[in-house]
Amino acid sequence: MRPISKTILGLAAAALFCGAISEPTFAQEEKTAKQLFGSVKLPNRGDAEPLGFYAKGCQSGAVALPTDGPTWQAMRLSRNRRWGNPAMISLLEQFSRDAAGLGWGTGILVGDISMPRGGPMPSGHASHQIGLDADIWFTPKPQRPLSPAQREDIPFTSMLDKSKFLTVDSRRWSPTHARLVMQAASYPQVQRVFVNPAIKKKLCETWTGDRSLLGKVRPVYGHDEHFHIRMNCPPGAAGCERQASTPSTDDCNSKALAWWFTKEPWAPPKPADPNKKPVKPRQVMLSNLPKACAAVLSAPSRSEQDATFQGGGQGGGGMAYSPSVPLPAAASSLDTMTDADMPGPGSDVPLPSPRPSR
Repeated sequence: MRPISKTILGLAAAALFCGAISEPTFAQEEKTAKQLFGSVKLPNRGDAEPLGFYAKGCQSGAVALPTDGPTWQAMRLSRNRRWGNPAMISLLEQFSRDAAGLGWGTGILVGDISMPRGGPMPSGHASHQIGLDADIWFTPKPQRPLSPAQREDIPFTSMLDKSKFLTVDSRRWSPTHARLVMQAASYPQVQRVFVNPAIKKKLCETWTGDRSLLGKVRPVYGHDEHFHIRMNCPPGAAGCERQASTPSTDDCNSKALAWWFTKEPWAPPKPADPNKKPVKPRQVMLSNLPKACAAVLSAPSRSEQDATFQGGGQGGGGMAYSPSVPLPAAASSLDTMTDADMPGPGSDVPLPSPRPSR
């Protein structure tokens, strides 16, 4: 049995002291979890800890990725989703430097990470709830920094040839794109990298580096304009629910990958039975999340300046960036190269019928 962390004990104590949040209040139960977490603009004070699963949880003690750095820019700032566990923000800063070193422009453009206290988002994702998921655009950071307005308006660029079924567009995809994805997969603290099935297939056909890393690269719906990095639960994070391990092989000849290239994943939903009463979608409420999330939601806020990551989460403004933060070495050399969001710990995608075993 894993020890209970100080964060969880502290949140529980705070809830009991306030007399409120060991059980959700009536006002909280009236609103959905996404409404509650989506209305909070700043993180709570307290130790950093992911609580629950990637698609069912929240985060305590989040820090913000600075909006600008030497090798990254945060995108869609109005969404207020650049908050994550310090381990994730540190990883993104190192990944940005490594990406620039690979020739990926002057660094990376970072999309959604999580909301200030995590939790279900009002739109866009089922995961990204515990500060350990981040989206990276398939567009490099340009030499001239993007303005806030450009970051809101610049369109995504798909890597697919839309005139063909599940095919990467060779006019857009390059060896550097492949190196970028595999660099993300190379970090030992990265658990999965989600890409479009066509991109996974392309990597299977062309990657000449460490093939075992391809097992971390998981095919999923969408993800043709960006890819999604998911970290392992940090050491000692007792409240973080781990996901099933990825294959230790490249997983390129599996039934799981082949399934994406059948009709089943893309078949339109069956027409509703007109004689059957419509089922109202079930909303996720605060009471459906880990109990500690109620205390996280009600805890005092930390200021944005104080919570902007700067080499360990101490201070810094929105335009600041951290000094170099050492991370574990990459799992393999990337010198050789040719070219869902998840509902539960044991699966990669929501499915209309049982998925082939892998």
